[in-house]
Amino acid sequence: MVEIHKLDRANLTRAYGLDSQRLLPWPALNAPFEGAWCVLRSGDESTPHSHHEYEIFIAMTGSAALDVDGERYDFVAGDIVHLPPGCTHKVVNDTPGDFEYYGIWWDSDMSAKFLTRHEEQSR
Repeated sequence: MVEIHKLDRANLTRAYGLDSQRLLPWPALNAPFEGAWCVLRSGDESTPHSHHEYEIFIAMTGSAALDVDGERYDFVAGDIVHLPPGCTHKVVNDTPGDFEYYGIWWDSDMSAKFLTRHEEQSR
């Protein structure tokens, strides 16, 4: 059965210096990762942080700068970046428009829980 999880732009949550909505997981989806739609407003930057998870950002609309361990990179719609565990990163939007991207993260614990759920559902 197909289930579409809708983005609710009117009720995004402010966290890490940006507005977002966690879209994964949801009850109908068994996945080995989590994710969020992120909107970085003009003039904002996300809170610099690092963590143990692997992470991918997929730039959806607009342009911004990605700062990873003190190195700055252009990041524009259509780009995908892989952020390894432990790197300190933030996104900076110094453009006149909003920048939107999708973030996906995972670790070995998420993967193990996915496999357990998958095996239980397959029985």
